[in-house]
Amino acid sequence: MASESEFERREINEGFGDSVFSKMIKAGHRTYFLDVKTTRANDYFLTITELRKKITSRGVENERNKVFLYKEDFEKFAACFAETLEFVRARCEAEGCESKE
Repeated sequence: MASESEFERREINEGFGDSVFSKMIKAGHRTYFLDVKTTRANDYFLTITELRKKITSRGVENERNKVFLYKEDFEKFAACFAETLEFVRARCEAEGCESKE
């Protein structure tokens, strides 16, 4: 029998290309999935999925948000992400932010 996370993983990735590489990041109430997938034309794209558990009047529900990043945008995204991390690290160093690692 598949575990809950395996079930959630299949549900998240269903219908969005063949997965060739996957990483999962658990972060408190959130879980992030980074999946490299292939198109029918054998091209690559990345999906970034946030799975968040929420308590509602009907019980615990999963809220899902997904971003598709296409191969031609990988370098621009990586450069912008690196610049953003540098900004946050420098600001935290200057202001004395505490790390939650």
